[in-house]
Amino acid sequence: MRLVWQLLAVSAVAFVGGQALAAVEGNWFLTLVVGVLTAVAAVVVYRWVVRRTEHRSSTEVGRDGARAAFGRGALIGAVTFACVIANIAFLGDYTVHGTGSVTGAVGLVGFMAAAATTEELLFRGVLFRIVEERTGTWIALTSTGLLFGMMHLLNKDATLWGALAIAIEAGGMLGAAYAATRTLWLPIGLHFGWNFAESAIFSTEVSGNGAQKGLLDASTSGAQLITGGEFGPEASVYSVLLGVLVTLAFLRLARRRGHLVPRRRRDVPAGPVATLPR
Repeated sequence: MRLVWQLLAVSAVAFVGGQALAAVEGNWFLTLVVGVLTAVAAVVVYRWVVRRTEHRSSTEVGRDGARAAFGRGALIGAVTFACVIANIAFLGDYTVHGTGSVTGAVGLVGFMAAAATTEELLFRGVLFRIVEERTGTWIALTSTGLLFGMMHLLNKDATLWGALAIAIEAGGMLGAAYAATRTLWLPIGLHFGWNFAESAIFSTEVSGNGAQKGLLDASTSGAQLITGGEFGPEASVYSVLLGVLVTLAFLRLARRRGHLVPRRRRDVPAGPVATLPR
């Protein structure tokens, strides 16, 4: 039942926040404010529902080291996506026409903060964490990654390949980031940094939701395998390759730290995953 209650609680915040963001669409300042408030509210509600259903303090979103972990994640996410764009541009399939919108980029800070926080709390904080307790890291990583990718089929210009690409690159990378650090702040930062670079800096299509008005006035053209087509660069082969490399790096770190959870034998009672040193 804790899985259900936690999903319902965070989903409620995501829904209300999403409706509020839709209502203020076009106003960069209100988008920034509403987005940040949604992110904060999601963390507060997650802490509350975990305490009520698991009778523990939610150390995975604890305040200690939160800022540093978020910052590291944001840097990794932004740099990784910048490498994707650099490879696409090297082939002449990404072109910068001039400057874009500073206010548009600022508004996207709030929008992407809300999206990254609510999605990470749902998929890594609730689903991955609880599934991992029952089945181990590998099954949790695969199942929640696939579910995360399939969720993107609901987007406007969604494609099956785009959803599969996200399952591999993002589902794997974000789940592995949590497994390696046992804090949600790093995958939240990673998710935010990737999305922020994709939308607010390079102004590309985001997961089939259309192009964003960021700092650059730019466009992509060329083979869908390279650019991702209307779904955006997340469906590019470069995103998949770089996402897999980052995933492997995090999994190696998780193994070195002893954070990988083996598959539980049926005759062994289930218990919460211990919080290990980061």
